[in-house]
Amino acid sequence: MVDASKKPMEAKFTKGSTMRHVINMAATGAVGMIAIFMVDIANLFYISLLGEQALAAAVGYASTIMFFAVSVCIGFTIAATAITAKAIGKGDMELARKEATASLIFVFIAACLVTVAILANMDAMLGLIGATGETRKIAYDYMWIAVPSVPLLGFGMCTAGLLRAKGDAKRAMYVTLSSGIAAAIIDPILIFQMDLGIQGAAISIVIVRVLFVIVGLHGTLIVHNMLAVPRPREIVKVLKPFLIIGIPSLLTQIATPIGNAYVTRSIAEFGDDAVAGWAIIGRIIPLAFAATFSLSGAVGPILAQNYGAGLIDRVSQTMWDSLKFISVYVILMWALLAVSQGFIVDAFGASGDSEELIRTFCTYIAGLFSLTGVLFVANAAFNNLGNPILSTTFNWGRATLGIVPFVWFGKAWGPAGVMAGWSLGGALFGFIAIIVCFRTLKTLPKKAEKEGILVHTPALANSPFTSGRGAGL
Repeated sequence: MVDASKKPMEAKFTKGSTMRHVINMAATGAVGMIAIFMVDIANLFYISLLGEQALAAAVGYASTIMFFAVSVCIGFTIAATAITAKAIGKGDMELARKEATASLIFVFIAACLVTVAILANMDAMLGLIGATGETRKIAYDYMWIAVPSVPLLGFGMCTAGLLRAKGDAKRAMYVTLSSGIAAAIIDPILIFQMDLGIQGAAISIVIVRVLFVIVGLHGTLIVHNMLAVPRPREIVKVLKPFLIIGIPSLLTQIATPIGNAYVTRSIAEFGDDAVAGWAIIGRIIPLAFAATFSLSGAVGPILAQNYGAGLIDRVSQTMWDSLKFISVYVILMWALLAVSQGFIVDAFGASGDSEELIRTFCTYIAGLFSLTGVLFVANAAFNNLGNPILSTTFNWGRATLGIVPFVWFGKAWGPAGVMAGWSLGGALFGFIAIIVCFRTLKTLPKKAEKEGILVHTPALANSPFTSGRGAGL
């Protein structure tokens, strides 16, 4: 009988159509991401049925802060996916199992630390982003229930990332899809039938995250045997390559909630109606553009496996296919949002500034997400191909120079002007990021050779990303 740990793990993404891999990974990732955010949107929808704008605003404030914790989990999950997928691309199953297990440990510890930090500073953080009075108290109570489950979220997210690294997009989707289905069932029971209101919504989040971990462990441990009990020295050995990608990725992800916190504080100046509208949009965005958001995590394993196998032409083609996918997808979603904005307004009972924000987003702002998606793809390339500092640079540039001056200027036109400034600055940095990405891909063959990777470039001359013409963009 052959030891499973000695078998070479199949590098699924090194063969077949790169566009097919991009569509498959993005689509399954989108379904999984929709499931995650369906938990939030279901909470907000059911809470809105209670008829109090303060409750919806409280969830908006709480989510802005909790997004910091989610960002930490995402950042370290990117590192786990990248190093594991690269080992799989090399055909080194033993190394892949060690890195996968150590990564889970690192993500869980990091999530525990950030949870403690948030719990110790919740009141101050809520005040910093503009929460006041009864709304602030409601948000505080909501977070005391939901925040302690962040380590479960981080662990579950990492298992989904490891399944993507393996190439099992379907099971990675199941991890998150199970939580969305559970939330749809549990939310109304706790909020209405048990009459727990907003506390019921928070309890639902905790229950759903427990299920998240169970399904993720089943896929990584039982189905694929991707995990093994590591020795202490093996954990220490994995720590360096993990942190080389993980720290910049973490800083990259934290930039987004910091930028969003500034936007939330700016919108808070216009009252609870405006904050409630911003909270609703914050749920619409990941739901409508789930494939765009998932593309960064979805494309990463494809890039990493092909890079580990020395197939630089496939790396370049994957980037090109990703950009084509984003363009078509965003146009379709923009059209859908434009025609369904009335339904969204009615569903959430929005009025005043809240309604204005939703209609402005659906009619005008949504189209700019093509360039935001471009930034996500560029970040995936930077993180998985050895340039994570560039990802950090562009995300922090977007969260500061791409938000603060634009939002400040937009305030003169009310909350809709704030949102317009936020989107325009992000689009600008997405455009700059992809130009830099074109240029860095030119150096990839030499970089791979320095790392001891045998480079195969049969189609390199035809790649728009590595040819002279592509580099001049």
